[in-house]
Amino acid sequence: MRSPRRECRLKFSDAQQKQENQIKAIRSYITQGVDVIAFSPVVETGWDAVLKEAKDAGIPVVLTDRAVDSKDDSLYVSFLGSDFVKEGQKAGQWVVDEYKDQTDPVKIIQLEGTTGAAPAIDRAEGFADVIKADPKFQIVASQTGDFTRAGGKQVTEALLKSNPDATLIFAHNDDMGLGAIEAIEAAGKVPGKDIKIVTIDAVKDGMQALSDGKINFIVECSPLLGKQLVDIVTKVVAGESVEKRILTEETTFTREQATAALPTRQY
Repeated sequence: MRSPRRECRLKFSDAQQKQENQIKAIRSYITQGVDVIAFSPVVETGWDAVLKEAKDAGIPVVLTDRAVDSKDDSLYVSFLGSDFVKEGQKAGQWVVDEYKDQTDPVKIIQLEGTTGAAPAIDRAEGFADVIKADPKFQIVASQTGDFTRAGGKQVTEALLKSNPDATLIFAHNDDMGLGAIEAIEAAGKVPGKDIKIVTIDAVKDGMQALSDGKINFIVECSPLLGKQLVDIVTKVVAGESVEKRILTEETTFTREQATAALPTRQY
């Protein structure tokens, strides 16, 4: 039996990765009197005022993909997204397993996401939590590449000059990892061999680099939240209760798994 058709009118604003633009858009939607507001906070802090405005207007808010750092969790009805700490832990566990037989120091460069963003904070925390048990793992440099390919390339170029003996890069997303590949090759080294790379996301370009052996391991962070979001919004509008924290289903990829998954990859 087919489920009943659900209709909704979607209003969309591109905030260009700026918090002030997101706040402006949320206030615009409050003024318009929409039924539900869903957004992905570009940073964790600074949301209480505008979210209280939405709450006072009787408009429920659903956080998607990223969380907010607020003591008042009544300001939103649900948070749909990944467990970023767990993603960092998965990346760290691969590193621990990959170098389990090595006794020499493993010098790591970390390419951080946007400063203050939940994925950057949590992925760094999860990764550090797993590798800290073995002192051979040393994060010799950690700097933001702002989740961009250009940023990843620029930061890697600089950090490789100051840390020429680094043998591993942990990038908080694929794009920075792809930028790191360019920097490594420009330095005359072989990505995936001379310097191993572990990233988070599993977008097509990253998966192709993994399949090609230039990235060594990818932790998935799925952006396919639309269906789950519609389910949440439908329940909220109908006055039904929803879970406060809803996780997306995600996996990890080795080179062989990436090669197998690429033909049907949706993003």
